[in-house]
Amino acid sequence: MNPIAFTFFGIEVRWYGIFIAIGAMLAIYFGEELIKRNPRIPKESIVDISLIALPLGIIGARCYYVLFEWGYYSQHPSEILAIRNGGLAIHGGLIAGALVIFFFSKARKIEFLDLLDMIAGGVALAQGIGRWGNFMNGEAHGGPTNLPWAIPVDGVMVHPTFLYESILDVGIFLFIYFYLSKRRKYPGELSGAYLILYSIGRFFIEGLRTDSLYIGPLKTAQVVSLIGIVIGSLLLIYVYNHRNVGDYKLIKRESTNK
Repeated sequence: MNPIAFTFFGIEVRWYGIFIAIGAMLAIYFGEELIKRNPRIPKESIVDISLIALPLGIIGARCYYVLFEWGYYSQHPSEILAIRNGGLAIHGGLIAGALVIFFFSKARKIEFLDLLDMIAGGVALAQGIGRWGNFMNGEAHGGPTNLPWAIPVDGVMVHPTFLYESILDVGIFLFIYFYLSKRRKYPGELSGAYLILYSIGRFFIEGLRTDSLYIGPLKTAQVVSLIGIVIGSLLLIYVYNHRNVGDYKLIKRESTNK
């Protein structure tokens, strides 16, 4: 596939950036839709935070990737900023984004987990769309396979791991947005579910990939995924043991009656 979508006044516009932009816009839209059900968070919060979290999330994703590929980038420093060619690690973006949301929520006096829940589903959808940018760049694929849905890369039929993760991410979004969010009793439920589901899926998908980042002999994404499963599980345990469900239900009921 041609990674360049079109040229505008001599500037190459790549599919990678287009898919990331589409995913970001949809994440904002669905985040705003969830906030309409939540009277505890100002409706402008998603747009406000996106102006900070999106650029810093991209920076975090790039820094994470460059850090674990420093052997290459130390020899090619001019390519460190060339994100149009790919090379964004989603875990770095998630860490940066979570930090931004934490400090934003403190500044606006919004409960962190409540705000994080409003964003979790949209982030999963954005990831699923963004993976198609990997496809256009010919990256994030797996090893050789004879499966009927294999794709050709450099003359070899390989696992379309970008597709596996896209399906995983979109599935998580559908589950969180259309099912779990309507049954949420405690702030933090959606975030915990996202962490656990994404981390489990990513752990197995990463095992098929051939372009993984490594910590010594271990695949970085698999290690981080295991940590994500633990954090998500601890988050849900904390939520179910320390939240005052009565107050939350009261607020939901008052909002419904308005």
